Order: sequence, then structure tokens, then C-alpha cells
Amino acid sequence: MKKKLVVLSGTGISAESGVKTFRDSNGLWEDHRIEDVASPEGFARNPKLVLDFYNARRRQLKEVEPNDAHRILAELELDFDVEIITQNVDDLHERAGSTKVTHLHGELKKAKPINSETPIIDWENDLNLGDLDENGTQLRPHIVWFGEAVPEMEKAMEIAEQADVFLIIGTSMQVYPAAGLIHHIPESCEIFVIDPHLENSFSKKANFFRTSATEGMKKLKEILRSES
Repeated sequence: MKKKLVVLSGTGISAESGVKTFRDSNGLWEDHRIEDVASPEGFARNPKLVLDFYNARRRQLKEVEPNDAHRILAELELDFDVEIITQNVDDLHERAGSTKVTHLHGELKKAKPINSETPIIDWENDLNLGDLDENGTQLRPHIVWFGEAVPEMEKAMEIAEQADVFLIIGTSMQVYPAAGLIHHIPESCEIFVIDPHLENSFSKKANFFRTSATEGMKKLKEILRSES
């Protein structure tokens, strides 16, 4: 039986593909206050602004490609039972070939009714005012905004509880509840961390790579394959 490798990924892995990260050092996201474009209140105040904001993010996805870190994680499915839990809303893990991906914060290329979690609809192009579901309800991006519940969190905890190896890659470990997944892994689980900025309090020193996601994954691939 293959060992289970559980991966918690964040913006650091997508940034290397050119995906713009969540917020700049000035606290703004593409010159917008986070509350204006990533909260239910912001959507209620100005739905067109919010829809246009995510339309721009969705369009940008068509201009970027998975990088080596994404591809190596997909390749590791040959040797491990890999499950990725990502805080990212892009589809780069899937496009690289990963087959088990749980999106904690939603997905840019999906939409849902403004008053319900279902149905979740595949959505490739711009989403505008007047785009409705089959019941005539306005659609919104399938994104978990600030102040909203994280529907996939329970599933993510169950996945973490089964980990033989747990990898933290490209995440600050400051965003909850995602960061709390570290407390759900088994005591026997081996932990690896890849991040150029994170202060390591999660893994033994030899398992911490203060590198880019791609550089770290190249090193980790050799270590994991030698152990599998």
C-alpha cells in the first residue's frame, strides 16, 4: 500500500507561475481593499465591482501555466497516495495532473447562487450581473470570502488525520482554519516544509527547505522517493 502524502499548499506555489498573490505589502489586493472584494458585505454594496475583480483573476488564469512544483506533486502520485489541500483558488494543481485536490477557499472557475452553496457550476469566462442559475438566482464566484464558513474544512481534517507524510508548501500558516490542519495529523507523521519566508516551528531542521517551491520540490522528490 502506498504511503499517504498530504500537501497543504498556499499562494507561494502559484506565485511562481505568475499568479498574483492575495495581498500586497500595502494591504491592498489589486488596489482594492480586501473588504470590498472579498466579503459578503462588499458584494452586497457593489456586486459589479466584485464580479469584475474575479473576472480579471479568472482571465489571468488563462495566461499562466503550472510550474515544476505543481508537476512534481502530480508525478509523486506514482509513488504515493497524494492528496492536496490547497488554499489557492486557481486550477494549477489539476492542470499539472494532480487527481485529488481539495480547495478550502473555493475555485475561480466555478460559480454558485448568491443564496446557496449548491449547485456549484463550472464557469470558464466572465461572470456578470444577470447571469442566473436554473432557478433564476444571481450567480456569484465560488470563493470563500472573509466571514464565511469553510465548507471543505471537515473533509480536509479527515484527510490530514490519515497522513503518513505532511508537506507545507508556499503558505504563511497564518490563515485559519487552514493553518490548524497541522494539529490534525498523526503523531507518527513526518512533516516537511518548503517556504522561503516561513519561520519553522513545524518540522525538524533537516525537513525544512527555505527555498522557492520549485527548488524545494526538486529536493524533496529525491528524498521521498528514496524513502518510499
